Parts: sequence; C-alpha cells; structure tokens
Amino acid sequence: MKDPAGSRRFGVPRRWHGSTRTDNRRLISMTDGMQETSKPGAAPRAAHPWVTAGHDRIRFGVGQISPLDDWPAYLEVVRLTEELGFDSYWTYDHPSRGAECWTSLAAAAMATTKIRVGTIPSCIFYRSPVVLARAAADVDRISNGRLVLGLGIGDDAPECAAMGLVFPGVRERLQAMEETVQILEGVWGEQPFTFLGTQLQVTGVRVAPGPLQRPHVPLMICGGGERVTLRQVAQYGDVSNFAAHAWAGGAFTLDDVRRKYETLRRHCDAAGRPYESILRTYLDIPVVLARTHAALQAKLDAIPAGVRTHFQSSTLAATPDEAISHFRDLADAGVQYFVVALYGHDTETVRLLGQEVLPRVTGAPLQEVGSRQRGRLWFMRGAKKVSA
Repeated sequence: MKDPAGSRRFGVPRRWHGSTRTDNRRLISMTDGMQETSKPGAAPRAAHPWVTAGHDRIRFGVGQISPLDDWPAYLEVVRLTEELGFDSYWTYDHPSRGAECWTSLAAAAMATTKIRVGTIPSCIFYRSPVVLARAAADVDRISNGRLVLGLGIGDDAPECAAMGLVFPGVRERLQAMEETVQILEGVWGEQPFTFLGTQLQVTGVRVAPGPLQRPHVPLMICGGGERVTLRQVAQYGDVSNFAAHAWAGGAFTLDDVRRKYETLRRHCDAAGRPYESILRTYLDIPVVLARTHAALQAKLDAIPAGVRTHFQSSTLAATPDEAISHFRDLADAGVQYFVVALYGHDTETVRLLGQEVLPRVTGAPLQEVGSRQRGRLWFMRGAKKVSA
C-alpha cells in the first residue's frame, strides 16, 4: 500500500491499515510563531526514572479501544497484561465510543499492583485543566505513583460537537496544549496558582493533594508535528508518541520515524536538554495477532467495517514472527517503547505477544534488537504475505 506521498507504509499488514512570574501568576510571550512561556534561568526538565529505566531495553504496553460493555472481560485483559510481563496498561479518550478514560484507568489501577497505567491520550478539550489535574492526581494516588499522563489536542470534531464542545483550529489547539501543561504544573504546586493564557485561564487554584510520585508524573505529549508538537515534547514532556495515522503524527514509514526523531533531537538541543531524557514510544492501533493467516483473516473480518476503515493506516495484523520483524524494524529506527492497542477483549493477541513476541524483542540488548536486514518491511493483504 502507498501513503498519500507515495512511499510505502511499514508493518504487517496494512490492510487498513512560559513564563514570566509576577507573584503566583504566569503571563505568556510570543516565540517561534506560537505563544509559549519561558522561565529565565530555569533548568531543563529532569529525566524521569521510568524513562531512564528503558535506556537498555525495549518495553511494551497494552490498551483496549472497543466499547467497554463487559467489565469482567476488560479487567481480565488488564490483569493479563501485568501477568505476562508488559510494562503498562493504557486507556484512550473517546467517550462517545467507549468507557470514560479516567474512570476506566482508575479501574485498571485498582486491578494491578506493578505496571504503569496511562492515557494515550487524554484530550485536553474534554475536561478543564483543573478537572484534568484532579483526575490525574487521584489516579496517581490510587495507583501508588504509577500514572503516565498522555495528552493530545484532539482529532474528532464530530465527537466534540456531540458533547456540546467547541473544536478549535489546529493553531488554537496547539496553543492550548502549551498552556495546559503549565497549568497542570502550577495547580499541583504549593500555592494557589493563576495563569492568564490566550486559550485557558485559571485564577487562584491549587489542586491538593497532588500526584504522589516524584519528581513528577511522566508527561507524554502525543503527536508528531515537527515544528510545534515535537518542540513541546522537548520543552515540557518526558515521552514522545506517534503512529502511522494522520491524527497521530503521520509516521507512516520508517523514514518518517527516523526524521521525526532527528527533529526531536534538534528541539532537545535547542532546549538544552539531553535527547535521551525523552522516552520514544510508538502506537500500533489496533493490533491483531493469530498463528495462521486464515485465523488472522477471520479476526480481521470480525472487526466492524467502520473501525477497519478508520484505522486503515495504523493497523498491525500479523503472525507472531511477522510482528517480531515489525517491532525490530521500528526499534532499529529509534523506537524504545511500543503501545499495542487491542480491538475488543482479545486475550489471544495479548498471550501471543506476551509469550512469543516480547521474549524475542525485549530479551536482547537494545543495540542488538534491530533487524539484521535493515529496512526490510512486511505487509499482508488479506491472507497473502508479501515483503518489500
């Protein structure tokens, strides 16, 4: 398959595939075409221990994207994720198509004891920054300090309209991200916080008790925009995340992935921050595994047509061996962490990943994970596999 620019997508198979402080107040200034805050003399964001723990190995997390109408089955996948050695469990934020993001994440936190729990992402327009700060702090405490806070600017105008929300333009949404991350930091502080931005304002707010973990909750800023989003990751974030989808950063090819990481490196240099202080994650959505192509085709056919169409560019459907090649190629391009999103309560895919894929991808030192056949890409259309 080809992307709109004519380059091949990778994977198996792409069948669908800032601030000046005045007392406790922050004001904003113009920089690089976007409004951002800057704190003169402020040190770059410190590397989070969860980020540095992944410098020498590949890690995996699991999520579910289907309507959550069967809570026992949902929790079975969550518990299985922890039992099989995955590093994290993730929820996504589309309340018109599934369970509420933070409610279901709290349930996942209560059902586990060791793995990280995170949002991928929580839309900054679906809750006020103060409500978001309260939810995140509570889940971090419920989980005993295991939260990863993934944020996104939103992509679903019809869903916003259905909820009675305004869906701003891209520039306004990017600016709102800039302001949201600063408001979160501010309201979790020791004093009442005021912020007067162009998109968001809070006056005299403190969210207490705040998050449990130190030095801070790891912040994932989702998307792959090379001028603004990756600059925001370098300035404010701990985690980068994108996928082979237009709404998730547009990383359709291995060359796209490499280019975005080189761009992120330049933004880190400009921010005076080590590139390795950012965890480089990648989302495959949805992921469907089976032992044979015939069984795989049956699982694909069971997914609603609208879902298949929507996720055409970002789907990974594969046998375990093909999935290993997919992940190794991405690791060779610079990915350190994979989030695999299931459609439905697909325990077969979780077990195949945990028992057959993870040991062969996570078991080798990071520098040895990449495919020996550099650049070899895998595709399967229907039940026929081809390589390119």
